[in-house]
Amino acid sequence: MIIAIDIGNTNIVLGCLEPDTGRLLFTARLSSDRVKTSDEYAALMRNMFILNQVERHDIEGSIISSVVPTLTVTMKDAIRQLCGRESLIVGAGLKTGLNIVMDNPAQLGSDLVTDAVAAAAEYPKPILIFDLGTATTLSVVDKRGNYVGGMIIPGIAISLEALSSHTSQLPHINLEGPKRVIGTNTIDCMKSGIVYGNAAMIDGIIERVSQELGEKPTVVATGGLAPNITKYCKSDIICDGELILKGLRILYNKNKP
Repeated sequence: MIIAIDIGNTNIVLGCLEPDTGRLLFTARLSSDRVKTSDEYAALMRNMFILNQVERHDIEGSIISSVVPTLTVTMKDAIRQLCGRESLIVGAGLKTGLNIVMDNPAQLGSDLVTDAVAAAAEYPKPILIFDLGTATTLSVVDKRGNYVGGMIIPGIAISLEALSSHTSQLPHINLEGPKRVIGTNTIDCMKSGIVYGNAAMIDGIIERVSQELGEKPTVVATGGLAPNITKYCKSDIICDGELILKGLRILYNKNKP
């Protein structure tokens, strides 16, 4: 078994899986708390292993994708305390099998690399990958398997928070599906705007990128907020909540000691 960890700006997604078959034993979400120590994270993960009746001493290795450098070190130490294993870190020097044809490939986030590795292995190319997390990102893999670029867009939760924080009369609301497109009160108008606005944006991006590619791509969505938005899109979109864990497994197998 291995531990695959994706450290995002808001949440840490942890998966315990078998590296050969990809069978997922359990997943968990933790808050990305920069104040927590490695001891605290090790204790949290130990409890998860106990709750899921998985023996932590059976862990053979670990791999981490992170966009929060300070937490990368913390989680490496926590894994070392938990099972005595060193972690692979997605970044420079790690074999990915992905040809990144951007101006500066080193700037590409490890989460985007990992998503693209998984999508390229599992779905027909070309592929558009939307990751709906703290930020909404788009990754484009062409028909030859090259990572050719993408987009970075303010995330759904960030947009909603900004709307409430920077206006005098708009309340803070939860991200819920609207009853209809045309809202009849302030809260319903906000829900409709954030949900249908993002769904329409994704549909529009798919149409424009497809025109630029000159062919119809496979579209995959992942990230914690993907199910909330993609069901309101008109485009055909595959929702894969385990995409990054699949990518981490592939990268582990390519680079394991």
